[in-house]
Amino acid sequence: MEEVLDLYKQPYDPKPPQVCMDETSKQLVREVMQSLPMQPGQAEKYDYEYERQGVANLFILFEPLRGWREVKVTERRTRKDWALLMKEWVEVHYPLAETIRLVMDNLNTHVAGALYETFDPEEAKRILDKLEFHYTPKHGSWLNMAEIEFSVLSRQCLDQRIGDQATLVREVSAWQQERNKKWLKMEWRFTTADARIKLKRLYPSITQ
Repeated sequence: MEEVLDLYKQPYDPKPPQVCMDETSKQLVREVMQSLPMQPGQAEKYDYEYERQGVANLFILFEPLRGWREVKVTERRTRKDWALLMKEWVEVHYPLAETIRLVMDNLNTHVAGALYETFDPEEAKRILDKLEFHYTPKHGSWLNMAEIEFSVLSRQCLDQRIGDQATLVREVSAWQQERNKKWLKMEWRFTTADARIKLKRLYPSITQ
């Protein structure tokens, strides 16, 4: 916890950017009957019946000090999907960065071994040399600012019936572009000093 909190205190620097990563899923739901459009004094109406169309996965990369986010929609969230995502972000989004300080939870797919399972050793090592992992502790996902950004995405974009992955990609892309256009940054104010006071119960008791 303190490692992540100390990282959040660092000022913005594009050479070693602070980047938060998280993932979530979205149930794809297709309408069975045509909805009734909004009219004066009446909200849009949906029939209660629907058809499940599977589940899509969403990865988010959020750089809070720059106010930039990228959402990637995939069919799955396997170790290979995560490894391909790391390669894309290293090469496409941060080609000039010396080190990417990546904050994420300790899911079993978020490991260096996933890169070696996906690429040859030289390529895996090249990607890993650009990444510096900072894991949030167990039950400490609230420390990941990407989770907060996902909460905004859920309220502003995902709280509707979306029937297929192509539509999901379009909706998420429109949301992302609007947020990035405003350069909406996030300022983290909870510090290590605050944690030692407010979360004192989590620290071991030392007796002399």
